[in-house]
Amino acid sequence: MTDVIRCAKKGACSLSVLLASVLLVACAGAPDDISAPAPPTVGQAPAATDTVCDADAVQYAIGTSFDEANVPTLQSESGARQVRVLRPNSAATLDYREDRLNILLESNDMIEALRCG
Repeated sequence: MTDVIRCAKKGACSLSVLLASVLLVACAGAPDDISAPAPPTVGQAPAATDTVCDADAVQYAIGTSFDEANVPTLQSESGARQVRVLRPNSAATLDYREDRLNILLESNDMIEALRCG
């Protein structure tokens, strides 16, 4: 490192040599004890969650008016850990979560469907 500083002060080194030296010094200081977790094997099932949603238990609510106050009841009765309310044209991720209850609403806030995922 002192050669790099000395070289830079004298102006005798080209910019490319100076840059290459700095990059090499930066790479040399990486710790060796950091490791990434092992990748999953092909066909390995994802870790199971403790709670699995049961949408059949709350199908009685289809056709009723949606109210935020009813969300805890629907969540509890379905056994879901999470609840997601989806209105028409609302954006949603496509990830599947077996512990999530999706409440799909019509434009007039009537419950159109209750699904897990």
